[in-house]
Amino acid sequence: MKLSVIIPACNEAHTLEEIVRRVRVTGLVHEILVVDDGSRDGTPEVLARLRNADAPPLQILRHEYNRGKGAAVRTGLAAATGDVVLVQDADLEYDPTDYPGLLAPFTDPAVQAVYGSRNLRSNPQSSFAFYWGGRFLSWTTNLLYGSRLTDEATGYKVVRTGVMQGLGLREDGFEFCPEITGKLIRAGVRIHEVPISYQPRSRAAGKKIRWYHGLSAIVVLMRCRFTDRRD
Repeated sequence: MKLSVIIPACNEAHTLEEIVRRVRVTGLVHEILVVDDGSRDGTPEVLARLRNADAPPLQILRHEYNRGKGAAVRTGLAAATGDVVLVQDADLEYDPTDYPGLLAPFTDPAVQAVYGSRNLRSNPQSSFAFYWGGRFLSWTTNLLYGSRLTDEATGYKVVRTGVMQGLGLREDGFEFCPEITGKLIRAGVRIHEVPISYQPRSRAAGKKIRWYHGLSAIVVLMRCRFTDRRD
C-alpha cells in the first residue's frame, strides 16, 4: 500500500525541516507533497534545501498567495499517486510515529477512512476552550449524522486516495476538515478511529485556529448534511 503524505505549509520555516525528517524516517511513505501556501518567510529556501536531501524526495507545489489549508490540500490531492492520502500539519502538533496505527486498519480492503483521535488517549490540552470546542464539534457531528466520532476536528484524516478525490471538496480554509467528514458520511463511508498522540502549540508559537473557525465548521457540517454536495 502506497502512502501519499500532503503537507500544507504557510510560514512554517521553523518547523518544516523537522516534520519532513520525521515523515521520512517512518519508512512508510511513498511520496511527500509539500504545498507552500504563499509563504512569506524562509519556507521556500527550506524546501529547496530538503528537496533531494533524502528519500523519498519532496514534490514541491506552490501557491503564489495564501489560499488556505483546504486549497493547499486540494492541490496536493490532485497530484497524489498513492493508494492512501494522509494530511500532515507542518507545526509538529501531530507525530508521524503514529503512522503505523493509522495505516493498520487499511489491511482490511473494506476500510476507506481512518481518523486519529486525540481523545482516545491521554494528551495535553492547548486550552480549556479549545479542548471543549473540539468535543462540542464532535458532538454536533454525531447529532447531525448519527455517527460516533470522538474527535471530528483531528488533523489526522487518512483516506483512500480515490475516495478523497471523489468527494468534490471545495472549502479553501480550515473548513475543509468538517467538509471531508460530512461528505464521507454522506457517501456512506464508515470512519474508523485510532488513538494518537498530540502536542499542542500555543498562539504565541504560531497556532492559527481561532474560535470563529469552530462556528464555520458547524455551518459547513450543516450544509453538507442538508444539501447534497457530492458532485
